[in-house]
Order: sequence, then C-alpha cells, then structure tokens
Amino acid sequence: MPLHLEKISHRYGPVEALSEVSLDIADGETVALIGPSGCGKSTLLGIAGGLLAPTSGAVNWSGAPPADSLNPFTYVFQDFALLPWRSVADNVGLALEHRPLSAAERRERVASALALTGLTEFAAAYPKQLSGGMRQRVGIARALVVRPAVLLLDEPLSALDAQTRELLMEDLLKIWAREKSTRLYVTHNLEEAARLADRVVVLSRRPGRVREIVPIEVPVRERGRPEHAGLLRAVHDRLWSLIRDEAATADREIQPIAS
Repeated sequence: MPLHLEKISHRYGPVEALSEVSLDIADGETVALIGPSGCGKSTLLGIAGGLLAPTSGAVNWSGAPPADSLNPFTYVFQDFALLPWRSVADNVGLALEHRPLSAAERRERVASALALTGLTEFAAAYPKQLSGGMRQRVGIARALVVRPAVLLLDEPLSALDAQTRELLMEDLLKIWAREKSTRLYVTHNLEEAARLADRVVVLSRRPGRVREIVPIEVPVRERGRPEHAGLLRAVHDRLWSLIRDEAATADREIQPIAS
C-alpha cells in the first residue's frame, strides 16, 4: 500500500522537530530514514503510523490494505517486549487475540509467521531460552502475523551485537523478498540503510528536513554478493559525508530542560 507524507511539521513546545517533510513510498518499497541524533526520525515514524498527530501536514495512503491485513500499520521496535511466561508461538499469536478469526485461522497465521522468520522449531520455547537475535525474530514474526500493509521499524537491530545484526539483515532481506508490505525503517546504522533499503532519506539536523534521497542501485536479492560490496561501501561513504558535520554538531549540543 503506497504511503504519502505531505509537508509534515511537528513541534514539542518550543522545539521544532520536523519542518515540511514530504515523502512518497511506493507499494512494496523499503525506505530508510537516517540523520543526526535529534533530527526527528522516530517522530516522523510515529506520525506515519498514527501514534502521533503532526502539528501540520498529513499522512495519506493509496488504495486499500490487502483483504487479509488485520492491522494495516504495524511496528517493530528496538525493545522486543515479549511476555516471558508465553511461548514463542503464544507471543506471536498475541497479536491475533480478540480478532474475528477461527482457531484454525489463528494456527495457520502463527505457523506461517514462524516459518517466514525461521522460528518453526522454536515454537514451544520461551523468551529466556533464546538469544537476542532470536527474540527479535519473534518480535518481527508478531508484527508479520497480522499481515500489515505498512511495516514501521524503529531501530530494530540496534540492541544486537555485530554478528547477530549481520544475520538479521540477511534474514530481513529474505523475508522482504517473500512478503509484500511497504516499509519505513529508522536507523542510525548506515550499513543497515545501505543493505536493506531501496532508497535512503537523509534528514537534516533539527528541525528535520529532507536533505537528500539516495537510491540504492543494487537489487535487494543481490545485496549479499561480494561483487556489490564496493558499491554498497560507496553508498555508506556517501551517506556519512551527508550527515557527518551535522552529526558532530548534534553530538555536542546541549538539550533543553523540560519545564
């Protein structure tokens, strides 16, 4: 389902977080948001998903969600937020409770989400038995079980170590090749942006504005091939050149004290 952000601006009291951000995301496209700390990435994601009303501007979408979508806009957060007393399957199925589905339909959806995220053999395990990467896979499966039209991801890999992050990036590319949601992905990690996105939107220092949109000219299915490593590295370096000076300034900025 295509998503359209039209002149989104937002203020937190006297602080202007975003200024007239416009962005069109095509059906099935993955767009990453990057920028210096405090540029409004997570604020824009919250506005896109309806968690936060913008000070001005509008969020619109084209067409209708797929017929089997139970929740058109679904989030994946950095915090796994799993219930420790529930099994993997029951954590994934939590999103289906109080939905007008038969028991057989719930089982089918949970089984499909577990298979998509490589968790089938861990269905009966509990969160404390899993690694951080596996717990985040459960969080992703829980988001996918409702078959969202738009998937909103807020730094989902930032709490993981480098090796686990690499594995999860490979898994996400495989998942996205099979499920067709539209995706908006917030990250501080430039490698994630270059590996996972079709386009990378670079926001300026606060108030966040669209500074540049960088397309990734390597098909998603080929991102892991060694022959493309140089091009992806060049994208990484280009992204860093766009945010480096503002990131350094933001790092030394004194934050206002809330009244």
